[in-house]
Amino acid sequence: MGRAVIVDAVRSPMGRGKKSGALAGVHPVDLLAQVLTALVARNDLDPATIDDVLVGCVGQAGEQSATPGRQAVLAAGFPTHVPSTTIERKCGSGQQAVDFAVQGVVAGAYDIAIAAGVESMSRVPMGSARMDADPFGPSVRARFPDLVPQGVSAELVARKWKLTRAELDEYSARSHARAAAVRANGGFDGEIVPITTPDGTTVTSDESIREGTTPERLAELAPAFAREPYLSRFPELEWLITAGNSSQITDGASALLVMSEEQAKALGLRPRAAIVASAVVGDDPTLMLTGPIPATHKVLARSGIGLDRIDAVEVNEAFAPVPLAWQREFGVPDDRLNPAGGAIALGHPLGASGCRLMTTMINHLERAGGRYGLQTMCEAGGMANAAIVENLSA
Repeated sequence: MGRAVIVDAVRSPMGRGKKSGALAGVHPVDLLAQVLTALVARNDLDPATIDDVLVGCVGQAGEQSATPGRQAVLAAGFPTHVPSTTIERKCGSGQQAVDFAVQGVVAGAYDIAIAAGVESMSRVPMGSARMDADPFGPSVRARFPDLVPQGVSAELVARKWKLTRAELDEYSARSHARAAAVRANGGFDGEIVPITTPDGTTVTSDESIREGTTPERLAELAPAFAREPYLSRFPELEWLITAGNSSQITDGASALLVMSEEQAKALGLRPRAAIVASAVVGDDPTLMLTGPIPATHKVLARSGIGLDRIDAVEVNEAFAPVPLAWQREFGVPDDRLNPAGGAIALGHPLGASGCRLMTTMINHLERAGGRYGLQTMCEAGGMANAAIVENLSA
């Protein structure tokens, strides 16, 4: 079987996920369509040759309910024979789309595929698909009576790894500082494609980065989850999680062009990266956010590559305790962990984040001359994806 390669990876700017956000006026279908159009144009690719478009999307309700990738394919002007499917593995949906695209190429089911993700959180608020229904059912609740929302899980993770509020806020301020520095040096320019809004405005830069954020300013924010019934259930918790040390609600889309190595050669395209190994795991659904730890162990064992050979690590910053707990377990130096900032600064457009992280990591590896990167994401329900990416220009 041949190898699957990533020929290109792009993303939209990140818009704040509120009605006044820079991308709030853009329908999610059109947001993804503009990213798909740019990806194909950058590589002079005939869209008729694409075998499938695999799209991560979590909020499959309202404007994101009708197989958003299929609608985006049509909006982008691709031939009607190009299909699409929607993938939902919570926050790891976009990363799972990449895994499925790679697996499809390696299996010979695809010659060319696009892995993508989209989430317009200003237009389809988080939880819209659930309404007031119970998604767990009595059997799950009987087995796991202590299930809590993700924010409370983040508090439990912080307690287990003995993380302090100061550590969380210092880490979060650093995320903004790193993202701001990369932006100032033009480091995001090669991965961001401009998005045109209905009023004709062209958005070219991330709206979410708060340059000048300090730990002292973040320390002034009140805990976000210190409320009943959780105050009574967990009287021992210090309640450390705030809006400032959590990922931002964001609008965004991202896409990667995946194909066989032979196809890339035939088209005269230079592969930028390859997936060396990938893994997915389940973990404790109450702690919920700890899955990146066993996922990392699994993907390292599967790849045969040690952490000492990993030049950059992307641990999705759903909440600051997630990358910090991961770092406590593996001892990776600060400069290798989320070196371009993460979701605390760049935002977390749920279904798009897996592709966004991989896009940013590939670009960082190319800028820094690193060979291997590791990406892992926690997911609701206590799951996690992990992948090791090789920079083919190193």
